[in-house]
Amino acid sequence: MKGRKRGIQNIVEMVKGVRAMGMEACVTLGMLDKEQAKQLKEAGLTAYNHNLDTSREHYSNIITTRSYDERLQTIENVREAGIHVCSGGILGLGEVPETDHVGLIYTLATLPEHPESFPVNKLVPIKGTPMFGQEPVKVDVLVRCIATARLVMPATIIRLAAGRVTMPESEQMLCFMAGANAIFTGEKMLTTDCNGWDEDKAMFSRWGLEPLRTDASKVIENSEPEHHDQVILDDHIGGTVGGQLQAHG
Repeated sequence: MKGRKRGIQNIVEMVKGVRAMGMEACVTLGMLDKEQAKQLKEAGLTAYNHNLDTSREHYSNIITTRSYDERLQTIENVREAGIHVCSGGILGLGEVPETDHVGLIYTLATLPEHPESFPVNKLVPIKGTPMFGQEPVKVDVLVRCIATARLVMPATIIRLAAGRVTMPESEQMLCFMAGANAIFTGEKMLTTDCNGWDEDKAMFSRWGLEPLRTDASKVIENSEPEHHDQVILDDHIGGTVGGQLQAHG
């Protein structure tokens, strides 16, 4: 968003509109300077998503358009503005899990404050992109990453994000028991498919997970969540922090 004054103003108005409906607002806009972060905070923005994607050591192998430190600066700008930070990574980018997953988690866990949300994305290879044909992340690798993040960032929401649509229900539950306590729900994410809410609701029912509204969405508590609404789930199966799961899109 650097230098895009008209663009940021349009987004400010959108954030105000969403907040006026009694809902939380989260955006992902790439690099953000201090003034833009301040504008979004004044508009009522709840959270800002800006993933580090991988460890510092592996980063230059997959991204050349901006530096790791530039990403960290955006996170700092967001934090200083008083906006919640949502930052995580993508697993399956040709990294070495034993070092690069630890490196990603270490960077976020040693920030002045832990991110409020840590999305864990499983790479969905798209034909025509450099990562197409990459070997899929194994479930044990995914579970270990989630469990490690839960140990070192105990109050952070850990979200199962992109790639969940490729996982059978049993693997998703392993992730929840390892410490994940959130999902993105809705049939479409930015560039990939996602599990639909009806499918997720049926899965939650089978495992004793009951949706609870966030404070911001209580004004519409009589309506069913559609597409990418936010829901919190009460956990009756154990294995998650605070006894809650959250669904968000």
